[in-house]
Amino acid sequence: MKNLGAMMKQVQEMQSKMQDMQTKLGQMTVTGQSGGGLVKVTLNGKGVLTATDIDPSLLKPEEKEILEDLIAAAHADAKNRVEQQVAEEMKAITGGLPLPPGFQLPF
Repeated sequence: MKNLGAMMKQVQEMQSKMQDMQTKLGQMTVTGQSGGGLVKVTLNGKGVLTATDIDPSLLKPEEKEILEDLIAAAHADAKNRVEQQVAEEMKAITGGLPLPPGFQLPF
């Protein structure tokens, strides 16, 4: 029973850290880019698109498809960066608690 009490204490600590992490994720910003920096998008830590920056040289009607592709690529870059940072934060939080393989928090 002693191990169960210690594990419950770890779970409570982890819950507190998870709440802190959720707040931190809402405040975190990550910028992804494509086209050598011509298109940039910014996401918060929860993956919500918060800003875009498009170089004026791309704002030509004949460049429409290229611009659309660059926006999608910049978004994918930013999303990957968010996921990496979230994974690092989760590793720090759950480091001492044995979780089953494939168990993902907080999502």
